[in-house]
Amino acid sequence: MAEERPPRLVDYFVIAGLAGNGAPIPEETWVPEPSGSLRPPRPAEPITDVAVIARALGEEVPQGYTCIQTSTGGHPLELSAGLLGGTQPVICYRRGRDKPPLVELGVLYEGKERPKPGFQVLDTTPYSHSANLAPPGPGHPRTYLTYRRAAEGAGLHALGITDLCLVLPSKGEGTPHTYCRLPRNLNPGMWGPAVYLCYKVGLAKANTLVYEAELLGRYPAEDNEAFQLPESVPVFCLPMGATIECWPTQTKYPVPVFSTFVLTGAAGDKVYGAALQFYEAFPRERLSERQARALGLLSAVERGRALGGRAVRTRRAIAVLSRWPAFPAFRAFLTFLYRYSVSGPHRLPLEAHISHFIHNVPFPSPQRPRILVQMSPYDNLLLCQPVSSPLPLSGASFLQLLQSLGPELAITLLLAVLTEHKLLVHSLRPDLLTSVCEALVSMIFPLHWQCPYIPLCPLVLADVLSAPVPFIVGIHSSYFDLHDPPADVICVDLDTNTLFQMEEKKPLSPRTLPRKPYKVLLSTLTKLYQQLDQTYTGPEEEASLEFLLTDYEAVCGRRVRLEREVQGAFLRFMACLLKGYRNFLRPLTKAPSEGSHDVDNLFNLQGFLKSRERSSYKLYSQLLHTQMFSQFIEECSFGSVRHAALEFFDSCVDKVHPEQEKPEPTALVELEELSGSELTVFITPPEEPPVPEGSEPSPQYCYDGFPELRAELFESPQEQAGALPVPGASRSAPSSPAPRRTKQEMKVAQQMAQKSAAVPELWARCLLGHCYGLWFLCLPAYVRSAPSRVQALHTAYHVLRQMESNKVVRPDEVCYRMLMQLCSHYGQPVLSVRVMLDMRQAGIVPNTITYGYYNKAVLESKWPSGTPGGRLRWAKLRNVVLGAAQFRQPLRERWQQQQQQQQQQAAAREAGSSQTEPDVEHPSPTRPLQRQTTWAGRSLRDPASPKGRLVKSGSLGSARGAQPTVEAGVAHTRCSPLDNLLHPRERPGSTASESSASLGSEWDLSESSVSSLSLRRSSERLSDPPGSSQTPSLEILLSSCSLCRACDSLVYDEDIMAGWAPDDSNLNTTCPFCACSFVPLLSVQTFDSRPSAPSPKPAPAGPNGSKDAPVPGGPGPVLSDRMSCLALDEPQLCNGHMGGASRQVEGGAWAYLSPLVLRKELESLVENEGSEVLALPDLPAAHPIIFWNLLWYFQRLRLPSILPCLVLASCNGPPPPQAPAPWLTPDPASVQVRLLWDVLTPDPNSCPPLYVLWRTHSQTPQRVAWPGPVPESLTLDLLESVLRYVGLNEVHKAIGLLLEKLEPPPTGLHPQRGIYRELLFLTMAVMGKDHKDIVNFDKRYKSAFNKLASSMGKEELRQRRAQMPTPKAIDCRKYFGAPLEC
Repeated sequence: MAEERPPRLVDYFVIAGLAGNGAPIPEETWVPEPSGSLRPPRPAEPITDVAVIARALGEEVPQGYTCIQTSTGGHPLELSAGLLGGTQPVICYRRGRDKPPLVELGVLYEGKERPKPGFQVLDTTPYSHSANLAPPGPGHPRTYLTYRRAAEGAGLHALGITDLCLVLPSKGEGTPHTYCRLPRNLNPGMWGPAVYLCYKVGLAKANTLVYEAELLGRYPAEDNEAFQLPESVPVFCLPMGATIECWPTQTKYPVPVFSTFVLTGAAGDKVYGAALQFYEAFPRERLSERQARALGLLSAVERGRALGGRAVRTRRAIAVLSRWPAFPAFRAFLTFLYRYSVSGPHRLPLEAHISHFIHNVPFPSPQRPRILVQMSPYDNLLLCQPVSSPLPLSGASFLQLLQSLGPELAITLLLAVLTEHKLLVHSLRPDLLTSVCEALVSMIFPLHWQCPYIPLCPLVLADVLSAPVPFIVGIHSSYFDLHDPPADVICVDLDTNTLFQMEEKKPLSPRTLPRKPYKVLLSTLTKLYQQLDQTYTGPEEEASLEFLLTDYEAVCGRRVRLEREVQGAFLRFMACLLKGYRNFLRPLTKAPSEGSHDVDNLFNLQGFLKSRERSSYKLYSQLLHTQMFSQFIEECSFGSVRHAALEFFDSCVDKVHPEQEKPEPTALVELEELSGSELTVFITPPEEPPVPEGSEPSPQYCYDGFPELRAELFESPQEQAGALPVPGASRSAPSSPAPRRTKQEMKVAQQMAQKSAAVPELWARCLLGHCYGLWFLCLPAYVRSAPSRVQALHTAYHVLRQMESNKVVRPDEVCYRMLMQLCSHYGQPVLSVRVMLDMRQAGIVPNTITYGYYNKAVLESKWPSGTPGGRLRWAKLRNVVLGAAQFRQPLRERWQQQQQQQQQQAAAREAGSSQTEPDVEHPSPTRPLQRQTTWAGRSLRDPASPKGRLVKSGSLGSARGAQPTVEAGVAHTRCSPLDNLLHPRERPGSTASESSASLGSEWDLSESSVSSLSLRRSSERLSDPPGSSQTPSLEILLSSCSLCRACDSLVYDEDIMAGWAPDDSNLNTTCPFCACSFVPLLSVQTFDSRPSAPSPKPAPAGPNGSKDAPVPGGPGPVLSDRMSCLALDEPQLCNGHMGGASRQVEGGAWAYLSPLVLRKELESLVENEGSEVLALPDLPAAHPIIFWNLLWYFQRLRLPSILPCLVLASCNGPPPPQAPAPWLTPDPASVQVRLLWDVLTPDPNSCPPLYVLWRTHSQTPQRVAWPGPVPESLTLDLLESVLRYVGLNEVHKAIGLLLEKLEPPPTGLHPQRGIYRELLFLTMAVMGKDHKDIVNFDKRYKSAFNKLASSMGKEELRQRRAQMPTPKAIDCRKYFGAPLEC
């Protein structure tokens, strides 16, 4: 298999900012078009001080302070409400840059609480009076303002309070947009209105010019195959524009700002970006006089005089783009590059680190779940494989959503997203916008947001806020310093935890949500919200190497689990919201027409709406008419790339119960173990250039800022020691359907198997259902190899109906889905509709994948015309002609009989009436009955038999010389099988059963199955083996009887099935005698009777020759695990011992797999090599375990297949390149497959089976003579006595007699078969399959066992192997075919 490199973590690296080629900057600044009403210009300086003055005490407003005298609505303010003794306090504030700005305010009720850490209490006025805001008097707590100031040296770009205001709710005033409202009332007295203080946090700065960002550099220079670099990347890297700013000379550089963004393609695919914004020096000479004056570099009074103490800075950004939302890793890498550019000198250029990271750091995979990237001796980052989940991968952070908004506001936004409102999310932290917006569109899973979606919107795209369609947009809060939000937009402030909506529109109410699911969601989010403070929230990029290698997963694992719990809460709500939606899907049942894709034709909207709560009608009415719900119905109806996620949602719908007021105990989103591997791949830093001996390394690269990228300094991509290639994507057949089950289907099938294992009947039906699933996995190869593919599809439909009639436990829908896919592929929509109707009649609700393939078959296939075509008319004419011929045939025969009688009478009259007329056998007026085939597989009209009689070859009557008569097509003999059982001595030499005599075998499992090279007619019964008048060229014998090496007992097929575990990775079965685990073997022998045909090419033997090969039926390779057993696929281990070359006999033994295990291996084979591998002649040699197990099950259930023909094709050798496939070429030869119950090669050291001794005494021809000596105690008298006891219904005496004769070693014999098997095989050998009621025999044996257990004890009988099979084994024998033959 070809190997290719794993996917890269990063695809592109870009630099954005102002062009740095030294050209003058354009005069016109870039100002976005206003999408709302303009606001007054923002203040140039932040608020640094706040004060309270008492006007009643004669205090005046200090110089430089601004007094707040009115509310936001213009109403006058009086905190003391005119009470006697009131001080009439007034709040004032001052702006400036002489000290750090205020960043937070608060209200303190003295005596009821303590000040928060870091806050200072404003308890006095500037004139040393009390700054109490509450009115005087008892019962009123003293109320003071508190404030928190930014740290010293915070710099020019520190966030601070830029504005203050007071609101009066009693006057209808609300909190202004982007303002934070303090929850404490400033007027807590009984008199006067409530007054609340609001403040706004922002970035107050002046002397700034804004321009649109440009692309300054990129790597790689050419677009890769994954996706092209979008042209709009620079404006997303700097969403607020590339700025030129004037600072005081002593101002420190601010900390770089990290931001993330998402770009959505036309097909809905996402590209994740991460940018790091920073400031660099900008040359003054590139500025014009007008620009310098706007920046404050020139004096406004003295024209042209430059002002001192000023520095010019510009904002730039570096960014990476990827298909993976690994934002923490991106932040660490970009921070390392920025630090590398501002430090130095270095021996390696910056370009070497960029190219090394892009080319050699892969995305984590199961082969390498942990990747530790060492960027420098002091900088490293750890990448871990994402948690395996059926939910789509995104950059959402539900914890940040819950932490920023709280439970109630988060549910309100969920309601807004479901009803497709316009949402505008803003914050001063750009890295928070993307994660919260991604969470907003992920919380409505499985619905997919179809409207405009820009998590971080640049100012150049701000006109989208005026679009007449719903949208989800994230924007920096500084946008509202210039513009008011549109009237029809819901604004969500992540910094103040508030939701702003215009008063003209009625606010959304969660009361419209379903009552009980809403209650459960609110309580769950509230509990999780209280646990957020206990998790680790430190910066991961500053973590040490020891922390990354030891405690990273343990500490961050708590956050991951909490993240999944929040996501699971929203998922449960959506599952309750859409509970039962699949019952209202409308499948297409006729030829497509215009409007077939409309939602009204695909979904019963009114029926679904009537099934919901009346209190939620308004919500559902809006939801059902949204674009995302229409898209969801189309995806469910026609399939999509999200089929695995939609199927997972369907399983969640089945698990939830909306009527409950508590969540389900099992989590919907389960954390799966990744791979259990502790493997960590180390990615080393790029290699430094070699240093000549005797000299010291000298640094060559030193940067004043982030440099321009130079192409000659980038490293060429090459293999690194730490980045090994992994196997590429598996090959699949493009023309064949994908039969593999999804992870959810495999998980459900495993759970159903575990439940069925506890009930014997369900376990047998579960195994039978998996066997039918195996056949449908091979169906594409079977149909492609058929002469008539339409006929093969109808045969598959009959198999499907046969499966339904057997009432198997269906673990999945692959059987129906596979047939629907083939109907779509070969243009049979009518048959696909029949399959869907049968599926629904069986009570199966199709999942998303099956439903999508069905509708695809109905839509894309060519339907038959409505008027009868020529083919149908010819078929009708043919039926009429055949019917008329059938009616005329009796008339013609009667006319011939009358003519013959007249001729005989005329001849008699001529001879003379005096002579006696001889006896003449008059022919019957009707034709004698004649069957197509016999039990022996040849014509029932034997030429040697009398005319008009049916002769049954090998029957008891023919052996005695008696001729059976025919009545209604059924042969009757003159002897009774019961008489033969009670009087065995009176039987002639040939006393074998009808089947054993016809097949010539003492170990036949069932009737011979002859597989010709032509397919059967679809009208034939699948259970009837096709007859053939020719002797088969190749005979295959199969037996699943295996030897348990622990107790040296033979375990038969139904016991093996009963002992299998409900695990698709466990190959062991349990011995019914000693309860030990062992791997059963499937023994195979092939007999090639063609005189000139070459023998099948044997596989090379092991190192010790044929001695190391497993002996069929004897001690074989007992394997402890799945990997060891599947290693038998190697040719040197699969080959069995070889027979003589003159007989052209070959044999072997392979692992006998459970249908669960076999299905998993077959799915892997088809996924890796395509379904066409199942029709190649080298399949028996390349994958013998899978091939022989498939052949066993298909022949056991008598299902049509091409597997027997593959054996014949492999014996003929490889065909010429131009020759057609041998199984498609007409060939008179055929293959006969015989399934035997007992071992193929008996052990001569064991006790011979009683039925073999009976056939030996009765001189019945046998396939293999007994190889060992016959004990003297096993005489014919013993066999007759046993049979007589069984015939007289005294089975307990027969058991006691055998227990007496078959004593265990060392004194007695060494039997490998239990008493039950000996009696069953003996009676079946004498009476025959058709005259033996195994169910009645089981009842009689059980009664005899209970009778003996009262005297001998059950434990003693079990030790002597006298117990009967378990109920599981009996049910497996019952469901896997007709009564068996010995």
